[in-house]
This record gives sequence, structure tokens and C-alpha cells, in this order.
Amino acid sequence: MGSSSKKKKEKQKDFQKAKLKVGKTKAKPDNFTDTSFKAKSITLTQQSLTLNAPTTTTQFTHHVSLLGSKSDAQRRDSLAHLTTHLTHSRPGNAPLPQPVSTLLPTLAPLILDGSTGVRTQLLRLLRALPPRDVEDHVAQLLPFIRAGMTHLAADIRVTAVEVLAWLVEVAGREVVGCAGGWIKTLNCFLSVLGWHTEESSKWSASRAAFGKSGTAGRPVVKVLGVLAEFLEVGIGAVAGEGGGGDVVMEEGAGRTAGAAVGNWEFPLAQVEAHMVPQTAQPYVYLNLFGQPRDEEGEMYETREDRFRVFAARFLKAVERGVESARQDGGEVGRASSAVNKVLKEALGYARGAGLEV
Repeated sequence: MGSSSKKKKEKQKDFQKAKLKVGKTKAKPDNFTDTSFKAKSITLTQQSLTLNAPTTTTQFTHHVSLLGSKSDAQRRDSLAHLTTHLTHSRPGNAPLPQPVSTLLPTLAPLILDGSTGVRTQLLRLLRALPPRDVEDHVAQLLPFIRAGMTHLAADIRVTAVEVLAWLVEVAGREVVGCAGGWIKTLNCFLSVLGWHTEESSKWSASRAAFGKSGTAGRPVVKVLGVLAEFLEVGIGAVAGEGGGGDVVMEEGAGRTAGAAVGNWEFPLAQVEAHMVPQTAQPYVYLNLFGQPRDEEGEMYETREDRFRVFAARFLKAVERGVESARQDGGEVGRASSAVNKVLKEALGYARGAGLEV
């Protein structure tokens, strides 16, 4: 009997709750393992066994791939590295590690980036690109520039105007002559400045705001300056200088621009139509192999075509806007004088060339 009662008590111990006393720690279980010690160790997530450092081309390609990073700082630092490579590390006539046709599809969306530092560094990188390489890829940048000019954020609108100013400086003829580069860009300018045409005034709001009120109209001055440069290249005196097929006519000439080849006598007639064209792609306007385009998406390669469209759709709105800006006075009024000067030159050319105004 004694042994059986002893066994019962031992079994009951497993089901009895230990009474804790105040001030004493709880007893540790029998299977407790002490894990308070720390062992010294070095953990390597990745280990490179390459003995040679990466080449500049490899680093350039790596930073181009980082332009799509989610981190603003990473995108800004990658743009800074690319800019430094183009301005300092690359010899004068050496080719780029990657062609501009490969870089622009990655750089163009950054015009709409929400980070001011990224957009500022992007503008520095674009200015470091060779101008001759940019001329053939203007059509890739313009859609993003126009999207930035009509963006809801004021800072992005200002950055887009600055990018357009750089593009007009390095490839102005290509900007105004590519498909959609003339009418669509002018529509964006009028939307930003609030110089609406009769059609757009029915649904558009007033002038778009440019950030804080303390800027005192400086962004508007910048937009007016870029508009003057854009019109100067498209319909101003600069449009007729050099090559490109645009012929400058003197006032009172009484002849069309196409008849300025010379005084051809009988039986020669319309000789200019059979001469070697001065444009790179004289039949692109026919759009033989492209998608159907409307009037806004057409190419206007000659000064006469651009002025004809400008006079029919934008001249009155721009004249009203310039007069309103002149009445505002200050920096805005002085900036509007550059636009007014281009308009006078274009109107004088049109009257001399016999174009309808």
C-alpha cells in the first residue's frame, strides 16, 4: 500500500500548479537551454571573386539600369554618375558607351518625375549629350515634354519648358518640323499661358498657376522666352537662314517663295519642282508608309506651311496674349516684347511672300 500511494503522489505532481512567491523568479524548466551567448561571425550575402574592376562601360550600363529604381536618391545619383562620365571621363570624340537612341527611352519619362532633384540632374545630363545625336530623336522627347507642360504640378511644368528650351537650342529645325511638333507644341504653350483660341476658351480654364505666389511671374517670363525662341525657329528670320529649303523673301517682291529660283525663260517652266530638294526627306509629308495623321500630327517642314497654319489657328490668340502681357508690365511685359518682335518679322515676311494673313 505504501508504494502505491507514493506512486500516486508522484503522478499528481505533474498536474499541480507551483505556487510562486513574491520576489522570487520563476524556476526554469529542466530542458532549458542557455542562448545568451553570442558568437563572432562575418556573413557575406554575395561574394565576388573577380580580380579585375568593372570597366567604365559596364558601370555606365549599370547606372542606366538604375534609372528605373523606386528610390529618388538612387535615380538622382545614377543621373549624376552618367553626367560626370559624359562631361569629364569620356574623351572628346569618343563614342558614347550606349547610343542616344538607347538612352532616350529611359531618360524621357524622368521629365515627369516627382522629385525636383531628379529632374534637375536630368536636365544637366541632357545638356551633356551630343547635339548631333539628339537631332534624329526629337520625336521621342516631344510627347513627354508636352505631357510635362500640361502637368498638374507646377514644378514639372517649369522643368518641361526648360527641357524644351534646350531641345530648341540644339535641334530647333527638327522640333518645329517633325510630326506634331508645330501645332501640338503651340497648343501646349497657349494652354500654359492661358492664351486660348476661340475653341479652347469654351472649356479651358484661365492661366495655369506656377507654384508659389512669391515667384513674381518668373516662370511666365521663362515660358515667354521659350515661346519667342520656338516661334523664331518656326516662322522667324532664323527659319530662312542656312539650309532646309526655306527661302526668305524681301518685302514687296510680289512672288511666292517657290518662285525664287530665278528668272527662267521660255520654254523652261516650274524648274524648281524638278531640282534637287533641299530637305532631307522631301516626300515625308505624303505619309506613304505611316499611320493616318490629322492636321495636328502633320509635318510642316517649310516656313510657309508653318506660317499658314499659325495664321489660321494661333495668330489672333497670340496677339491678344502678347498685348495682355505688355499691359501687365514688369518682367512679363519685357519678355512679351521678344514674342512681339518675332510676330512682326513673320507678318512682314508673309506680306512680302504673298501669303494670306
